[in-house]
Amino acid sequence: MSSLLDTLLKTYGGLERWQEVTSISAHRVFGGGLWDLKQVPGIVDEGEITVRVQEEHVEVRPFTGPDRRLTFTPDRVSVESDAGEVVESLDDPVTSFAGHGVETPWTHLQLGYFCGHAMWTYLTEPYVFTYPGVEVEEIGPWSEQGGTWQRLRVRFPAGIATMSREQVVYVDDDGLVRRRDYQVDVMGGSPAAHYLSGHREVDGIVVPTSRRIFVRGEDGHPLPEPLLVSIELSDVTVA
Repeated sequence: MSSLLDTLLKTYGGLERWQEVTSISAHRVFGGGLWDLKQVPGIVDEGEITVRVQEEHVEVRPFTGPDRRLTFTPDRVSVESDAGEVVESLDDPVTSFAGHGVETPWTHLQLGYFCGHAMWTYLTEPYVFTYPGVEVEEIGPWSEQGGTWQRLRVRFPAGIATMSREQVVYVDDDGLVRRRDYQVDVMGGSPAAHYLSGHREVDGIVVPTSRRIFVRGEDGHPLPEPLLVSIELSDVTVA
């Protein structure tokens, strides 16, 4: 384990505490221009989200209707009624994005896959970096916002659904993740710069409650416009 990853884990509650956690839930508010761009406005604006920490599984409520929820796993996404009836589903969802570009519209189930794999990775960070097959490497500092952040390159195995196999995490002097970079594979590899703030400790686990995602320029800095995605979390609970 790298010393930077060790620092991250200690800051975010410690490996042993994370191993005890089964799920993280929160009230969510999503914003930004991505949803209109992908022609799925209004579906995930506000509601509840629950991620399981020890396996890649996410529930989003409501989804396409007040009495419906999205259930995500890497191999299948489905829309279900509160009574458990499957309304629609998609197996092996990642293959449905073949040939997609930035402006290719999404179906409801493709939207569900995007939200599911993104939010699971976000809310299990940095614990997910200790998952089997995940590789980490310290790659040196980066200067931004008047400070110097240490960087960790993370390579995910094929068994974990995430934005891209290789990502870069930026860590400040307090041991908090302030930024992460990736290519959005389901949008043709569009480069993103993702900023985190509002870190809160909940039952021994640190959870960022505010996120802003921008297009990443060729120089590694974010383009100020457009704001692709904003995420605000409240009423966070750890089980």
